Amino acid sequence: MSIYTNEDRYSMTAERYLAKHHVLVYIEDSIAQLLEHREENPKLNPIKMLSEYFTALRDGNHTMFREYQFIYQTPHNRASFVKLFWKCYRQIGKKGDLLSIQEYHSLITLLCSDFPFEVVQKTARIILMDDALDCLISFTDFIFAFQTQFYYEEFLDKCLEIYLSMIHTQSSPRNPVVVPSGADDTKIHTSSHHPGDGVDAMQYFRAVYPLCDRVNYSTPPAEALKEILFNVPRVSFYGFLMAIAKSDAINEHIGRLPPKSEILAGADPEVSAPSLVKSRPSSEVQITTDVNNSNPTNTNAPAQIPSKPRSRSVSRSRATVKGQNPCQPATSLTARSRKKVISSDESSDEDDDDETETDDD
Repeated sequence: MSIYTNEDRYSMTAERYLAKHHVLVYIEDSIAQLLEHREENPKLNPIKMLSEYFTALRDGNHTMFREYQFIYQTPHNRASFVKLFWKCYRQIGKKGDLLSIQEYHSLITLLCSDFPFEVVQKTARIILMDDALDCLISFTDFIFAFQTQFYYEEFLDKCLEIYLSMIHTQSSPRNPVVVPSGADDTKIHTSSHHPGDGVDAMQYFRAVYPLCDRVNYSTPPAEALKEILFNVPRVSFYGFLMAIAKSDAINEHIGRLPPKSEILAGADPEVSAPSLVKSRPSSEVQITTDVNNSNPTNTNAPAQIPSKPRSRSVSRSRATVKGQNPCQPATSLTARSRKKVISSDESSDEDDDDETETDDD
């Protein structure tokens, strides 16, 4: 239960309750799923299927293999997808693996094939400087930054607009103060702070506060933002994002991930895809990531899942065993095995040629 109390649901109007909890979204989606499945199976029990749908929705198991548009549509879907990613790949953190943003994106696309790379890039910028985005990131740092960026995306975009506006005003004030110097010349006093120093934390809180508790997008609790911004004189935008990502109070408010100290503790939970979701199994999704290209693409190569940290000078090519569940720890392949995987197409072509010659004979 969050330490910050939300608006009492019994005091809401019907329209506000439906909008806040996106009830109509799930009703429409459940009916669409029902109609789609009934075309393939006319004997399908509608009551049983709807019961399974809303059970999966309640438990947060409804986002696996769904399209990005659906996952992005509601805060509950976004938070559930973050938890799904954590449950599927927490073994990476237990092993101490450090991955690149391209590799994290490849893992995400095993669960949502059309998940945009831009979200992962924005996540990396919370942790890394812009000129160090090719560095490797620990699983714990990534999962909390990913939760912050994905769950609060609209709020953070508006916070960035406010921040840039304050920086612009700070660097070129409209009304400079003119102070007499006692001589013929005058001195114009402007702000003594450089834009790189950030903005006044108290002023930033006053500017951001009106954004809190909106119906159309998720926002952190105002009390949590106050705790972050009242303890520092000045703050940069990415310092502000990092503070949100590290805040135990905000993480508790979202209510999906355990505290950072417990993120890798305990046994690995079992994850299974909802039976009512008609989607391509992730084991069939084939993804490759070019480490020199910031836009991973789908190809015919096997999905690349990292198995252990590599130095920047070593190739980060990965491969999984065909049909492997993405929610199970990735199995690393030896150099000899990788060579076999790479050369399998060539060997199969040779076999085909041999068979053709045999037939001709």
